[in-house]
Formats: sequence, structure tokens, C-alpha cells
Amino acid sequence: MKKAIIFDLDDTLLWDAKSVKEAFKATCEVVRERYGVDPELLEEKVRERARQLYAGYDTYAFTKEIGINPFEGLWGNFNDEGKDFKRLREIVPQYKKDAWTLGLKDIGVNDVAFGKELANTFPEMRKRHPYVYEETFEVLDELKNNYPLVLLTNGSPELQFTKLDITPELQSYFEHIVISGAFGRGKPDVSIFNHVLDLLKLSKEEVMMVGDNLHTDILGASKAGIDSVWVNRNGKEKNNEIVPTYEISSLREIHKLL
Repeated sequence: MKKAIIFDLDDTLLWDAKSVKEAFKATCEVVRERYGVDPELLEEKVRERARQLYAGYDTYAFTKEIGINPFEGLWGNFNDEGKDFKRLREIVPQYKKDAWTLGLKDIGVNDVAFGKELANTFPEMRKRHPYVYEETFEVLDELKNNYPLVLLTNGSPELQFTKLDITPELQSYFEHIVISGAFGRGKPDVSIFNHVLDLLKLSKEEVMMVGDNLHTDILGASKAGIDSVWVNRNGKEKNNEIVPTYEISSLREIHKLL
């Protein structure tokens, strides 16, 4: 019998992918109004440039280990403790400007000042577009009276708490909030799962991990010996090497597993 449930945050409870998409849409619309360009093409180019730039920095290994993706880099400030965050903090202002300026250039707009303006616009647009899945609060309401709930998320503590601050109802559901950037290692590293077990004072058999990402949530839980629930809303292909204990297409299916 399970005695506690661990939840991932991004694209499990929060619809982060939609928030990023809407922030891009709103920012690129500003460019369409000024230059008449195709906003979808601009978004594609900025995303490409962001990925390329991000992978070229000396912070890339750290961001992969902690779990901070290129698009979080486009709106985060990373005022977190530690030398790696300090280095990331030094890099991101130029990174943001370069991603937008080069993306503009790729579609024929050479405007460095406008690129800098867009680098400031995107973070504001991201904060204006928080999305929570329709079933998130319904399911958490059902579970909270019967199970201690833990939030286990990869990322920058400042950025992850910003996401929670703009959806303030979420925080109260969780007895513990564990963020990789504060712990020092990210999912799928076994140590962060063992840390959650220590906080709960429970064994691996007594908890369940719920998440959308096979390579972090499910793989990490599997390595730690914890039962996992893969939330596969979009019908992604299964990975024969990473096998969840359960697979669901909506959080509403959790109750039948318990």
C-alpha cells in the first residue's frame, strides 16, 4: 500500500510547454506588428538559435545535470546560490539578447536594439501565461487528505518558485518541495529520490513517482526502486529501455492505481 505520492511539476501539473508556446507567440506578434514577418517562422528560428547557443556555453553540463532547458534560460535570472549558478547568471543576459537578435537576423531583420527589447519582453510574457492542466487541482484535492504529497522538480530554485508564485494555489498541497538546483543533483540521479524518502521517513516500496518525462522522472524512480506512473498525455512512443510501472493519459487515472 502506498503511503505518499511524489509529483513532478513541469508538464505534469503545470502545462509548461503551453506557457512557453504562448510566450513565444505573444513576443513574436510584437515583431509581426513592427516588421510584418511570419511569427511562427521567427519562433522556430529563435528556438534553434537558443538551443545552439545554450549547448555552447561552459555551463551546459551543469544545466543538463540540474535540468534547466534552453527556454528556461530565456526567462530565468538564476539568482541562486553556488558558483555554477553565478556563472549562469553572468551568461544569460547576453544569451537572451543573442538568441533573439540572431533569430531576427535569420528571417532578414537586422536590428540589435530590437533583439535586446525582445529579450526583455519574453520573460514578461512567460510570467503572464501560466497554465495548469484542467485536472490538476481536482486530482490533488482527491489525494491530499489521504496521502502526503511531495513536489520533486528539476531546475533553478528561483525559477521553479517563480512558476509556483504565479500559480500560488499549488504550493499548499505539498508537505515538501524538493528542487534539484538546491539539492545539487537532478533527476534521474538516485540520490535526489533517496533524499525524498529520507524526508518522508518511508521506504521505496511505500511511495509512487508521477511524472511526464521518461528520462528523468521514470528512469530515476526505476533506478531508485520506486514505482512510477508515466503521464503520457500526447501518446508518445514507448521506450523499451525505460519501462514505467504504470502508464496513464490523464492524472484522473491515478485513483484507479491506488
